[in-house]
Amino acid sequence: MFKFVLLCTLAVASRADIGEEDGVLVLKKSNFEEALKAHPNILVEFYAPWCGHCKALVPEYAKAASMLKADGSEIRLAKVDATEEADLAQEYGVRGYPTIKFFKGGDKESPKEYSVFSVGSNKSRRNVATFFVSLPVARLNCCSLPAAGRQADDIVNWLKKRTGPAATTLGEVAQAESMIAENEVAVIGFFKDAESEGATAFLKAAEAVDDVPFGITSNEAVFSKFEVSKDGVVLFKKFDEGRNTFDGELSKTDLLAFIKANQLPLVIEFTEQTAPKIFGGEIKSHILMFVPKAADDFNDKMAEFKKASEGFKGKILFIFIDSEVDDNQRILEFFGLKKEECPAIRLITLEEEMTKYRPESEAITADNIIAFCTLFTEGKLKPHLMSQDIPEDWDKNPVRVLVGKNFEEVVFDPKKNVFVEFYAPWCGHCKQLDPIWTKLGEKYQDSADIVVAKMDSTANEIETVKVHSFPTLKFFPAGDEHKVVDYNGERTLEGFTKFLESGGKDGGAPAGEEGEEDEGIDVSTHLGLVCFKAQSFYLPF
Repeated sequence: MFKFVLLCTLAVASRADIGEEDGVLVLKKSNFEEALKAHPNILVEFYAPWCGHCKALVPEYAKAASMLKADGSEIRLAKVDATEEADLAQEYGVRGYPTIKFFKGGDKESPKEYSVFSVGSNKSRRNVATFFVSLPVARLNCCSLPAAGRQADDIVNWLKKRTGPAATTLGEVAQAESMIAENEVAVIGFFKDAESEGATAFLKAAEAVDDVPFGITSNEAVFSKFEVSKDGVVLFKKFDEGRNTFDGELSKTDLLAFIKANQLPLVIEFTEQTAPKIFGGEIKSHILMFVPKAADDFNDKMAEFKKASEGFKGKILFIFIDSEVDDNQRILEFFGLKKEECPAIRLITLEEEMTKYRPESEAITADNIIAFCTLFTEGKLKPHLMSQDIPEDWDKNPVRVLVGKNFEEVVFDPKKNVFVEFYAPWCGHCKQLDPIWTKLGEKYQDSADIVVAKMDSTANEIETVKVHSFPTLKFFPAGDEHKVVDYNGERTLEGFTKFLESGGKDGGAPAGEEGEEDEGIDVSTHLGLVCFKAQSFYLPF
């Protein structure tokens, strides 16, 4: 009896070591395994106390914990200070903050990364990343983007999908009404036979979508209430048409396409909260209207924009950006705009290569926007390439200054070997390289056939050269062939000199070949994470 009491006391003492803050367990390496044993299904946030987005997540994370407790769920939320528990963070591959992992069934070997969406191909991810570099989050120099997926409802929905049925069974009208009323978007499958092929396909689609709740019903009263007469799927939403009825073949692929095409408004505002859904969707062609929301004619402009959007649903995503918001100024810069020039329209594709387009007419009318989008879908638009004006002293300094307007004339001079740094003014590694690049320019300032140059790639774009990271170094050898060689050697004066003296052979590789990652901004993807090493901040894709 004494031994039994002693064991119970020790067990209680052991569990007492697991602290709790606002319903969230506080874990350390010393109590981590005990927590997994006590709570088989547990979501763990690895955070850094100084991380702004970790701080922003705190109330939503606590709210999610409270919601789960109110539902009587056994799922628990926990957190680990990764700066204090470095070994634990390293064990679970934590590379950015916050990183959130779900341990199911007490399995500590293969936790599932918490994420709510992904972005297409590697090049598509890279293009999205390049765009995100222009956003204000790039200046935060820390962590993840606090957006869709980081709200309490999103967290709870994601966990329920991982631990329970993909779709909630709706046995009565009140349940269906409650699901629709409580969510911005909800998808309900109406199937008289819950075991039918259509119902099975619906459930498979439900398993693949984390940010939208799904319900399924066979109840005649629910069918009648929502005026559904046969098996089918309806997406309910609190905007635009209010509901969309699926009318295709009941397959997982077609259902997912239907949901992705209808879960966003015809016109959506770009914010930190909506950015992941915008970039995570299947539609990679986006038309942007930059407009001050406080303007007297804002509603008129929105009406024209929305009217134009109706004919391009599923083809082009219509997005508006408040041009007066300070945090949006970097986005305007990315498109070569100033807020004094707004309202304005631009179109961008995030496919294999990121391309921008500008309408001939700046008048924002439905007819003009429709005509612009029609030319785009028909492949009749020419890309809009930004360029600064040519500086008067562009060739007066050791390092020549290139812009879009003089780029090809200089680099494709058949008598010159031109070595170019493509940089971003805010890039830390570009700044570190600058004194070395200046010395290189001085070394070859009087050379008859070698030119050292640089170009601000955030303000100048070249059709023949695509820049995906900063700094990017490319060599354009003399001749009429317009060859381009990527520099992959050491970023030292000695390395650059050896490269130039060898005619671009020692440290070079044909442009376009995949080589090792450079020391600059590394746009890479790991476990749904786009990580920019140079700036040490992370975007959740």
